Amino acid sequence: MPAQATEPPHHVLPLPDGGLHYTQAGTGAGAPILLIHGSLCDYRYWRWQVPVFAEAHRVIAPSLRGCWPDARPHPRAEYAVDRHAGDLAHLLRALDEHDGAHVVGHSRGAQVALALATQAPELCRSLTLADPGFRFADEPEAPIFYADAVQLLRDGDTEGAIEQFIDTVNGADTWRRMVGWFKDMVRDNAATLLSQVREANLPVDPGDAAALPCPVLLVGGAHSPAKYGTRQDRLQQLLPQARRARIALAAHGMNLANPRAFNRAVLEFVAGA
Repeated sequence: MPAQATEPPHHVLPLPDGGLHYTQAGTGAGAPILLIHGSLCDYRYWRWQVPVFAEAHRVIAPSLRGCWPDARPHPRAEYAVDRHAGDLAHLLRALDEHDGAHVVGHSRGAQVALALATQAPELCRSLTLADPGFRFADEPEAPIFYADAVQLLRDGDTEGAIEQFIDTVNGADTWRRMVGWFKDMVRDNAATLLSQVREANLPVDPGDAAALPCPVLLVGGAHSPAKYGTRQDRLQQLLPQARRARIALAAHGMNLANPRAFNRAVLEFVAGA
């Protein structure tokens, strides 16, 4: 992994009821790549992807509304999967990417990516879903794994809430061992859980997934919790033509733990999509 990363340029797209913060890089001949982060993150999450992908592609990485540097308090109505997907469709059109982008979503961002592909299929040249964790509509609701974290937040214990969430999705003792820039990013976005919990069991219609017209890549960390693998298995059943990639030496935060393998998997897929 590189020793450091430069701060990306910052832009704001005005929206009728707020603004969408994003960064972009690259002017390559390849079709654009849209990067959608997951929970407790923002566009800084993609620090090891943006410069590499930008060598051959225009790369667009938004901070979903409600995430840093948007400092308004939570819970907030616009912090919702469908609203985020609509924002991203607006962003691609505003940037004159009417022919669409290769869309990459991680964790909760994978559900946003799928919603974008469902709402505006013409804007998705391909879809990469990295460790999606959503429930399908024909499955029962599951216990909210971060309910304790939300309660800790409400009680004022932000650090305890973050530790509970991060260690659950990526393995015991992960939060303690994380680097400083990652901890700063997560702390900046901790309050988003107060909005996210309101749609914790938001389902995906299996029919919507099966009807995806674009090429699909399913990516999993070799050491990710088992629930993420079951989501990929179900998606593979619905989309038998989908490709799979397994990122060695990595758990849920695969693009950070093994960025070279993650970047190679995505770029190879995009090149053939």
